[in-house]
Amino acid sequence: MNGLFFIAGVKWGGWRNWSKYHSTILFFWFGDLLYNVLCKNHLMWEYKETIFGQTFLPNHLTVSLLIMFVAYPATVLIYLGNIPRSTFKVVLWLCLWVTIYSLIEYINLRYLNLVSHHHGWSMGWSVLFNLIIFSMLLLHYKHQVAALLISIPIIVFFIIFFKVPIY
Repeated sequence: MNGLFFIAGVKWGGWRNWSKYHSTILFFWFGDLLYNVLCKNHLMWEYKETIFGQTFLPNHLTVSLLIMFVAYPATVLIYLGNIPRSTFKVVLWLCLWVTIYSLIEYINLRYLNLVSHHHGWSMGWSVLFNLIIFSMLLLHYKHQVAALLISIPIIVFFIIFFKVPIY
């Protein structure tokens, strides 16, 4: 999938204005890194490589880093680089990206065995989480401080609800 994200990012990404999206890419990375640190011993979802390169991608962290450095920048460059102007079309665009990410996860979970869910996580939670992610990416692009502040209670909710041990 990372290869497809890379190709799509090169073809449809807003590379000409990449610096406008740089901080939002970092925001996306920070969220994923925070997940990997806080949930290191209590993963909700876990990536695994079973198709191409278990030698090169032997565990969740290495797969996660590959996703962070390839799929996330491509996603942000395409998502924000092609954001529509009208509110209705923005909502449709957001729903399209939630659907894309959710379908990729479903295929990877159900058919390719590239991800597994744990500790009560499910596809329903993933769809909700994808909705939050894409809403927050758009909010961060337009209002960085608001996105950071709103992220705090969201993170706290997930930590409490899924009983993530913080130690």
